Formats: sequence, structure tokens, C-alpha cells
Amino acid sequence: MKILITSGGTTEKIDAVRGITNHSTGTLGKYIAELFLNNGHEVSLVTTKSAVKPAENPNLKVYIVDNVATLMDTLKPLVKTHQVLIHSMAVSDYTPVYMTDLCEVEKSDNIAQLLTKKNTENKISSKSDYQVLFLKKTPKLISLVKDWNPLIQLIGFKLLVGVTKEELLNVARESLQKNKASYILANDLTEITPNQHHAFLLSEQSVEEVWTKEAIAKLLYKKVITDD
Repeated sequence: MKILITSGGTTEKIDAVRGITNHSTGTLGKYIAELFLNNGHEVSLVTTKSAVKPAENPNLKVYIVDNVATLMDTLKPLVKTHQVLIHSMAVSDYTPVYMTDLCEVEKSDNIAQLLTKKNTENKISSKSDYQVLFLKKTPKLISLVKDWNPLIQLIGFKLLVGVTKEELLNVARESLQKNKASYILANDLTEITPNQHHAFLLSEQSVEEVWTKEAIAKLLYKKVITDD
């Protein structure tokens, strides 16, 4: 079986030395990839330079991306040629448009005009005490997967922070339906530690609870193989 996995977290550049990123290490994606590789499946891993990765394997192809734009360019053709996508990557929700000092914003008669400007410096000056960073929303790539390949089995991930179980499951169900996914892995950042990864795997019919990254990988493997 041809398995496509995303892992790690994207980074959106502000300038040549700064960026907006997240803390995803890619560890869970690595566990998942290793389990499929150990059982003889072909794995394409789309990840970032800094994320942890499985050891070299003849059945493993690694694709390195950095931001949402390169992720989309890489993911779209791969989705069309794989049977399963396990989309565990933490994808940036916003990307920088323009960064400027507070004085320029206060002097502007039309703040919307600032959204048409772009920084040209390789490194934006740090002289000002306050800077304003304008962001724009990035495309929700998970919502495009079924357009690219209606037959692919899609497993998405939903991470929230400090919410009730009810809210976490409700948001995951919305994602399940909206993105036409087979499963959504719902987790809360406050329930993730070096020795624990508490999560719920949702489908239209069931909710299953797991407590470690290894257990998540095994459950996902079981579901993919059973549903094939």
C-alpha cells in the first residue's frame, strides 16, 4: 500500500532571519511512518528540515518543505498517486504580509492600504520599540485533499489547547464532516507530555481513546489496514 504522511510544522517567513512557526517536532509522524515501513508498505513522508525522521529505508521517500506554499506544491501531486493520507503536520494558519513600526500604522489614514505593501529588506530594522505585523490566512490544505483525489483515505488531525472533552470532540466531528475524512485524531496540547499523548480517534461511527504516540500509530495502522 502507498501511504502518504505529513509531519513536523511549517514556518512562514517574516524576513530572511525571522519567521512564525510552531513547536511540532514530527515525532508522531515518525512513529506512524516507521510502523508502516516495518510492515512492508511504501511511505512518502512530507516533512520539514528540522523534524525528526525515520532511518533510511528503500520503501521511504522524504520530501522537505518549509511553508504552506511549498507544502501545497508538494502535496497536491502526491495525493493523486497515494491510497492513504495521514495528515499529522502542524500547518501554519497565517502567513506574514507586511511588518512595520507602530508610527506608520498610527499615521495611516487607511490601514487596509498597508496590506498591499511588502517588506524589501532582508532583515527588518529592530530600532523601533513596537512593530505591527500584518498576517493573512493560508489555504486550508486538508479541505482540498478530496478535490485532488476523491478516493484517497484521509486521516486528519485536530489540536486544541485547554478545552473540554466535549468541545474537542465537537470540533473534531466538524472537521471530519467538512473535509470528508475517514478519521480525525483529536488531541489537546495540555494532554501531551514527553511520556503521554492523550488523544481520541473519531470516525462517523466511533470514538476510540489512546494515551501514547505508540498507541496512536498502532491504532491508525489497524484502521488503515482494516479499511483497505
